[in-house]
Amino acid sequence: MSLSIVKSVLPGGVVEIAPRGEIDVDTAYEVREAIAGVLTKGRPSRIELNMRLVSFIDSVGISAMVAGFQTAEVSDVKLVVTEPSRFVHRQLWVTGLLGLFGAPEPYFAGAGAAADEVKVPGV
Repeated sequence: MSLSIVKSVLPGGVVEIAPRGEIDVDTAYEVREAIAGVLTKGRPSRIELNMRLVSFIDSVGISAMVAGFQTAEVSDVKLVVTEPSRFVHRQLWVTGLLGLFGAPEPYFAGAGAAADEVKVPGV
């Protein structure tokens, strides 16, 4: 499986980097480069690494995240993980790195569904 990365600017000067797929020995550099690329273009107030669509991450991927965190820190920019998939959340927890990335709660696909449901009378 390949990796794709979407970058977005959110309100307040926050930049979101959203990888999709697997972050492993073959693709980890893409995450590191995405973070470095954001920092070379400016100083966002924060970088959010949205990990909701990451299905797998190995130790090389975790290392790339830590390197990205350190690069951001040197630039005085906070890098946090948002909406980690259950797999990513577990890997960050097992490695003791969950707190480094802002201690995000795992993303559950059905979490927002109840709020978005439309109630149909009589059904």
